[in-house]
Amino acid sequence: AETFGLYELYLSKKLDRSNIILFSKKEIEMAEKENIVADKSKRFALKIIRMYKNLCSEQKEYILSKQVLRSGTSIGANIAEAVRGRSKPDFYSKLNIALQEASETAYWLDLLYESGYLNDAGYKIMSEDCEELIRILTSITKTQNADK
Repeated sequence: AETFGLYELYLSKKLDRSNIILFSKKEIEMAEKENIVADKSKRFALKIIRMYKNLCSEQKEYILSKQVLRSGTSIGANIAEAVRGRSKPDFYSKLNIALQEASETAYWLDLLYESGYLNDAGYKIMSEDCEELIRILTSITKTQNADK
């Protein structure tokens, strides 16, 4: 059985005790991880958007903030595409892109902090959220290598 598409079942409550035997424990864990990473990436994207608005309006910083806006919101977009992937390779390909975007976002956050545009508290919150997404995505994409 494939792991993609379980996210929709999980969200629609069709993945319950009555049909649990249709899925392996590993597939159920994957669906739960997909749900977690999709939710966290969307919340992170919303924080990125608020941070971008603040950097533009309050600090008149447009260059680095535009970069972090693009990469930070792209994480969730790629995850959304992955969970609706047409195949297992498509699923993992999109998640790997999301992981790359998360790594790029961490880089832009570092630059914003080190150049003085983000204060300690703002940087701590954003970088911790970004690192958590990186850990989750790394965990899921490692599953790909274990499946081979």
